[in-house]
Amino acid sequence: MTQTLSNLIDGRLTAPANGRYLEVFEPATGRCYALAPDSDSADVALALTSAQQAFPDWSQQPSTERARHMNRLADLIETRLEQFAQAESRDSGKPLQLARNVDIPRAVANLRFFAAAITQWASEAHAMEDRALNYTLRQPLGVVACISPWNLPLYLFTWKIAPALAAGNCVLGKPSEVTPLTAQLLAEASIEAGFPPGVLTILHGSGAQTGQALVDHPAIKAISFTGSTRVGAQIALSAARQFKKASLELGGKNATLVFADWNASEAQLDTIVRSAFANQGQICLCGSRILVERSIYAEFRERFVARTRALRVGDPLLPESDLGAVVSQAHFDKVMGCIALAREEGGRILTGGEAVAVPGRCENGWFIAPTVIEGLGAQCRTNQEEIFGPVVTLQPFDDDAQALALANCTNYGLAASVWTRDLTRAHRVAAGLHSGIVWINCWMLRDLRTPFGGVKQSGLGREGGVEALRFFTETKNVCIALDP
Repeated sequence: MTQTLSNLIDGRLTAPANGRYLEVFEPATGRCYALAPDSDSADVALALTSAQQAFPDWSQQPSTERARHMNRLADLIETRLEQFAQAESRDSGKPLQLARNVDIPRAVANLRFFAAAITQWASEAHAMEDRALNYTLRQPLGVVACISPWNLPLYLFTWKIAPALAAGNCVLGKPSEVTPLTAQLLAEASIEAGFPPGVLTILHGSGAQTGQALVDHPAIKAISFTGSTRVGAQIALSAARQFKKASLELGGKNATLVFADWNASEAQLDTIVRSAFANQGQICLCGSRILVERSIYAEFRERFVARTRALRVGDPLLPESDLGAVVSQAHFDKVMGCIALAREEGGRILTGGEAVAVPGRCENGWFIAPTVIEGLGAQCRTNQEEIFGPVVTLQPFDDDAQALALANCTNYGLAASVWTRDLTRAHRVAAGLHSGIVWINCWMLRDLRTPFGGVKQSGLGREGGVEALRFFTETKNVCIALDP
């Protein structure tokens, strides 16, 4: 049975003004199971009217009251964790256990973190000896747009809307049209949580239509976007023309640097494998270029390939499945095309490189074997362009300088991980990496207080902690003469 989804506008679930819908497919089966609104500028206009009416009251509420609404929403998601996890797995193709143990709990944590953070956010004061006192106000912007991607649907949607709401803004949120189901559940929960109408709006639709209408509208005061570098560049141009704030978290071609003195334990190897293939490699932080010191290259390659071959690709609902399906037919075709390109460039496929047939209900799903490739130079397209799938390359290096040169030789700069027991090297290499995030002997350990974002074509601005609250507010300095 096909489910019909709704927009959330003015505190009510509503159909799109144009009556048009987009098909939503389950990656594991390849079948359409839902219809999402194909919203356009008319829906954006209705949503903006409601949000602008709600903004004065919402922005003036005490931070503790805004936090109460957010905590109530977090409680409702947590109570329905299994329902949300099932929806996230069905929507995106990721293993149910990943949605259950990581994605949905993190969405809850996002809401609770920023609910607490806003009540503890302090201003600054600067005394000018006996002449004057300066203090800083950080005031909400108004109505802001939060546009999130398909790979971590609820996880990243809440990562954006939580600080925006906590800071006193009204939010027009657009989830990916590819994975809209948990956003629908979030809309229903927000009504139950008692959010005032217009404070949180959720609009479904395509990026080209709904997203562009949000980005271009002059009443939108800021845009927080996670997605491709290509789309991010278009948003940056539109925002610049209007002198509009934009936070852009974009692509990555992340390096994993393994030095000869790494721990070499099974646990660390497992983490490196997970950093390559988690969520079918569809995480912007996945390490898709694995750089290994030449003296241990052969041994590491053997162990890494063996561990990769042991990963089980299958029905996302089964607990034994390590990897599920990639998100869409179009993305399946893209990733398989990238593997074909690697072969043309002279790459050797050490394991994987093909589609995986999963019998039963998943016989028409979009499954790809985790793939490891070696023998390619640093400047080839396979090592330069983001694939965003279960595909990694192996490259040897001879010393620290070459490792840094290889790691830094792409146009991206989001994340990197460094594996060494030499603390001096760890600090030196971390400082030399052109990345917004560096992990040492770990991966995906996230403290929500820390800044998150990339350099070069991996983005603009930072999310997380006070960085997010600052982005969603306007800074104003007040100077009072002490002896007027």
